[in-house]
Amino acid sequence: MNDKDNGKLIAIVEDDPDIARIIEQVLGDFGFRTLWCRSGNDLLRRLRQSAPVLCIIDLGLPDMDGIEAMQKVRAQTACGILILTGRAHVSDRVMGLELGADDYMLKPFEPRELVARVRSILRRRENLPGEAARSIARFSGWQFNQANNTLRTPGGEETVLSTAEAELLQIFVKNPNRILNREKLMGGRDDNASDRAIDVRISRLRRKLEPEADSPSFIKTVYGAGYLFLAEVSWEGD
Repeated sequence: MNDKDNGKLIAIVEDDPDIARIIEQVLGDFGFRTLWCRSGNDLLRRLRQSAPVLCIIDLGLPDMDGIEAMQKVRAQTACGILILTGRAHVSDRVMGLELGADDYMLKPFEPRELVARVRSILRRRENLPGEAARSIARFSGWQFNQANNTLRTPGGEETVLSTAEAELLQIFVKNPNRILNREKLMGGRDDNASDRAIDVRISRLRRKLEPEADSPSFIKTVYGAGYLFLAEVSWEGD
């Protein structure tokens, strides 16, 4: 067992319970946590609350094609993707890899090879240069992972932000200690920047970040000008 793998969460998207059970057992033996999803929609729903480092996706899902599920996962998170399927067609393999899968493996599979492929994907993704290495912002003990919209408290508790909340926090962490007006904070959306929409989003984000809502530590209101994110931000990889 590799201690580095302990606790890493892997989502298994497989409608056959016997195959899913085998994958869960194999990965569990090597220190991984698993999340079994019986369909593509089950996975997409559970991604709102969980942040797996990798999704193992079967192409023959009951509610949608696995390629479609993979594309929707890619739009929602930057986790690794391993296609595990009985489809041996070269066209499926090429399409899957071209649309963003990290690897493609055929059933039936050898358990140790599955673990080796999983570890290989995770190693490659951990060593990605550039923006991928700068996806985690740190401030005052907090961590914000832009790749999967997760916010971790100084105490280690994690929560998944909504898309609107994550987009707002991304703007703040990229522009710390600067007064930002409503137009800037709307991020180019079509919403009317003069209405209460941005104030509502600020309020929701404050509830996730601020221990005392009446005396915010990070998001300061600058009356007549906008908002200020008061923090020193560093980035993983700096």
